[in-house]
Amino acid sequence: MLTRVRSFFGFGGKTVPAPNEGGRDRIEIDAKDAVVYAIGDVHGCFDELRAAEQRIAEDAAHISAKRRIILCLGDLVDRGPRSADVLDHLTGAQPNGFERLSLCGNHDETFLSFIEDPQGNMGWLDFGGEETLESYGIDFTRLARHRGGGTGLRDILQSRVPEAHVAFLKQMPVSVRFGNVLFVHAGVRPGVALDEQDDDDFMWIREPFVSQPHGLGLTVVHGHTPANEPVFAPGRIGIDTGAFATGHLTVLRVFDGEATVIQ
Repeated sequence: MLTRVRSFFGFGGKTVPAPNEGGRDRIEIDAKDAVVYAIGDVHGCFDELRAAEQRIAEDAAHISAKRRIILCLGDLVDRGPRSADVLDHLTGAQPNGFERLSLCGNHDETFLSFIEDPQGNMGWLDFGGEETLESYGIDFTRLARHRGGGTGLRDILQSRVPEAHVAFLKQMPVSVRFGNVLFVHAGVRPGVALDEQDDDDFMWIREPFVSQPHGLGLTVVHGHTPANEPVFAPGRIGIDTGAFATGHLTVLRVFDGEATVIQ
């Protein structure tokens, strides 16, 4: 089942083929002597992301693991004010002493769909997309004038959204397996084997995932379903604490068989 090493990420993680043709990458990382810091839904909250990374750096200074991985759980864009800065940061240099990964969330996927076919995905503008466009300096009123012309919309987007951001959105994996922990954006489909899970469920599902046992024999760490505090439930840990509304971006450390919220 393991097919190749995706050396782009630099951590020697193995890529598992998706069950559907054209699906996103699924990564497996050896949990031996490694720590993962998972960050909940960022949603354009750049200052909160930088603060979370500072908490991670301070915590990691006391962790003996040789490999330190920062993993954003998706929904990097929309709703918050600085989506462009978030993507600019994440496409830049790796943090000193860390390897970084970002999973694809439903908002990231929808933003990419809008870039590729704006005329066919105008609903994204009511999905938090207007704030994302503003972060790129795109005048929403001017954009609205082009609702009848897909070519004009694409020209505006291509002139403002860097190619590096588009490439990043295209290559984001949809899951990371780390020992007996599975990181995804939204969740899994209960009763479906892991190698048969669909990308859309990884990025979009809420029910029946949040209310039924999934039966995978793994702990699923996810975002997507916001709560006031991190949720520790049988078989899952939810860490979306609505940063764009609350200012609280949750970090979860997974190390040596334990999951700990980093304050």
